[in-house]
Amino acid sequence: MTDIDRGNLYAKLNPTAYQALESATELCRTRRNPYVELIHWLTRMVAADDSDVQAIALHFGLDLSNLAADLVNTMDRLPRGATSITDVSHHIDQAIQQAWLYGSLEYHQSMIRTGHIMVAVWNTPDLRRLVLGFSNEFRKVDGDQLGRNLGEIIKSSAEQLHENRAAAMASSDAQPAAGGIPGAGEALSRFATNLTQQARDGKIDPIVGRDDEIRQVVDILLRRRQNNPILVGEAGVGKTAIVEGFALRLASGDVPPVLRDVELWNLDMGMLQAGAGAKGEFENRLKQVIEDVHSSSKPIILFIDEA
Repeated sequence: MTDIDRGNLYAKLNPTAYQALESATELCRTRRNPYVELIHWLTRMVAADDSDVQAIALHFGLDLSNLAADLVNTMDRLPRGATSITDVSHHIDQAIQQAWLYGSLEYHQSMIRTGHIMVAVWNTPDLRRLVLGFSNEFRKVDGDQLGRNLGEIIKSSAEQLHENRAAAMASSDAQPAAGGIPGAGEALSRFATNLTQQARDGKIDPIVGRDDEIRQVVDILLRRRQNNPILVGEAGVGKTAIVEGFALRLASGDVPPVLRDVELWNLDMGMLQAGAGAKGEFENRLKQVIEDVHSSSKPIILFIDEA
């Protein structure tokens, strides 16, 4: 697959497939694996509510509990100890390329669904062997039947809603962003997470024992110059906890008045780089994120982990 193909194809993933890939990247980072592998992605697709993959699993009678346990056991055998993600595995690139061919040519759909990925895997010998090695549950899937009856098997999937919306956009002559680059206002939400909103929603646990460091972060941010805090330390010492503690204070308003309307976002460098093989694409993505930050109605602070 050429670099240009890689960049364009990642942009063809529908929301369910793309969000599963984002979640797979986070899973890879949490487990400290060097590459985002097909098993990371497949694990997240299986877990995605009402996805095509779940519909396929139910149709062929896969035991989801056994499958989940097998996937975890297989991931436990991957290399660990990486301090950052090196890249997305070539198996994911291969699956996306084949899924795009099946989705567009065989099923005449405009976006890559997780069902197309399953069909591509079962029709690509090396990918099929790889996935069958993840769990014996996958041996229950009849590849021929899956390909012939995919539309019927996944007709009640939530991904059908995405396809309907995409078709409606196409019929109204909506133009996609060139080269797989998100349009204005989309890059920030695609490549970053709003930690302040997570704090408001109760998704960040209280941080204990980091008051001094959080105050230092606030003091640095209030400077007129040299106001970019850098948190340095070995993995596991609590750098992210300091940032989450700061997000909690922003959410509760326990900060100086100048910071009370500020939103703190965590920029995911792994997703920013994933699929950005085309020349200049990473720079274009980063530029769009910066433009989204500048055009935001609220001031935004970006947290970049392991930059």
